Amino acid sequence: MIDYRIKTIEKFSPKIGELASMLEHTRAVTLEEIRELSQEELDYLVDEGSNSIGSLLLHIASIEFVHQVISFENRDINELELKQWKTALELGQGARQTIKKNSVDYFIEEMSKVREKTITQFKGLTDDWLCKEKEWDDGVPYNNYYLWFHVFEDEINHRGQIRTIKRMLKNNK
Repeated sequence: MIDYRIKTIEKFSPKIGELASMLEHTRAVTLEEIRELSQEELDYLVDEGSNSIGSLLLHIASIEFVHQVISFENRDINELELKQWKTALELGQGARQTIKKNSVDYFIEEMSKVREKTITQFKGLTDDWLCKEKEWDDGVPYNNYYLWFHVFEDEINHRGQIRTIKRMLKNNK
């Protein structure tokens, strides 16, 4: 059952606990949306320029991974990490060609592995860490709170796309 409350989770500092609560709620709703999908539904393309549900799910995991590296390790992803995640990060033609023929369990497992690291890392951080000011290479300021807001914002956005694809699938049956 999905918990529809945002609350502080005791094992975290107050704001990080609320952030973890929001991330977990967002993920629970996403998993509810996709749990029963077949491989064919996960691979379905609305048109030749669209992304599949499976690609969107790996993209969600890739965005979280990149934000882990940036916020927890204070660096950008390296060549090996880029090689692993590039297709899911960029989506498009590469994803249409390679992210297919996987079960829903595969996507859930990939998303869960990344999330597990996030939650583990959050346990050792303070609320001050969330507001730590940083700057992109172009001089634009940001903080860790924004990075993690963007992780669930991105997931919610792509979940909307997933719901649209599911409606289209239903209408095409």
